[in-house]
Amino acid sequence: MKSNHVRYAAFVAVLLGVGPGAFPVSAVSFPAARTLTVHPGESIQKAVDAARAGDTVLVQAGTYHESVTVKTSGLTLRGVGPRTVIVPPAKKAVPSPKAAVGCVEGGKGICVVGLRNKPVADVTVSDLKVTGFSSVGVWSLATDRLTVQRVRAEKNGKWGISQEHSTRGVFRNNVARDNGDAGLYLANTTMSEKGATDSRGLVVEGNTLEGNRNGLTVLRLRNLTVQRNYLTGNCTGMIVIGDENKPQAGALTVSENHVLRNNKYCAKTARLPFVQGSGIVLSGAESVLLTHNVVEGNSGRSPLSGGVVLFKSMVGAVNAKNRVDENWLSGNAPADLVNQNASKSGNLFRGNFCRVSIPAGLC
Repeated sequence: MKSNHVRYAAFVAVLLGVGPGAFPVSAVSFPAARTLTVHPGESIQKAVDAARAGDTVLVQAGTYHESVTVKTSGLTLRGVGPRTVIVPPAKKAVPSPKAAVGCVEGGKGICVVGLRNKPVADVTVSDLKVTGFSSVGVWSLATDRLTVQRVRAEKNGKWGISQEHSTRGVFRNNVARDNGDAGLYLANTTMSEKGATDSRGLVVEGNTLEGNRNGLTVLRLRNLTVQRNYLTGNCTGMIVIGDENKPQAGALTVSENHVLRNNKYCAKTARLPFVQGSGIVLSGAESVLLTHNVVEGNSGRSPLSGGVVLFKSMVGAVNAKNRVDENWLSGNAPADLVNQNASKSGNLFRGNFCRVSIPAGLC
């Protein structure tokens, strides 16, 4: 513990711009990071409420009937893998004083919540399973540098894992399966229509997104990377959605993803027609780079069906200045590449391995 204390103090000294000669490290005292362990039958929320910045709440294997809200920056909430299971309360719960309004009552499993002008920062949620909630498995709002990794979010009513009004998030090596809407949902906000916001380098990497309506939804965001994910068995593998507001959604890189047989049927919504057999869909997006993805066997008769589809937005937003380069597309119907935008919109298709396109000549 002593060596950890010294290393931490030295690290802070570097951040403050002082060296060992400025004053002795031992002259500064910092509380040591703690690990608060939760066992079956105990409350995760009580441990989270007692934790300080830098602490880890370690949740042992077992099933925990509760919702959990994190509002403390620098906190790690970690299980021991999918044997740590969080499910809805068996009866109506009394919210913790620190619980976010709408977390317990709103049918959400884990909520990481900051303030609009003061985001909660550097929180990590990892190595656990969240299932059976009527709304969202893991929900985050007003966060900065949130990391969600090795989480299984299954059979939740709306989204498996979601984030809104946040920056610099990392979503890595998660499994989101059989959720009612998106497996992974990333947005500026769902409360109102605004221009896309800068996510400041959000990363979506190495996730398995299966059996949802949309494997991944990106709504009115810019500046993010989506790479090396596996998307299968959804109605749509991935969809990037913008609207008529400025700036447009886009300015993101989608690379090295495997998008396979997303042929589940989903009924129409107020904003989109019925969906089936959609691999990667851009709807009202600009300056997206799609490169080195493998897109196979996505087949349907929806207006959004096909391998890579540039869909003319229901609200009139045009896909523009997007690049679809060097992807491998096979067995998608009605076509591997579909561009529903005007020829002058500046979308480029180059070096793709594919057989059929609409209009012809994109392969």
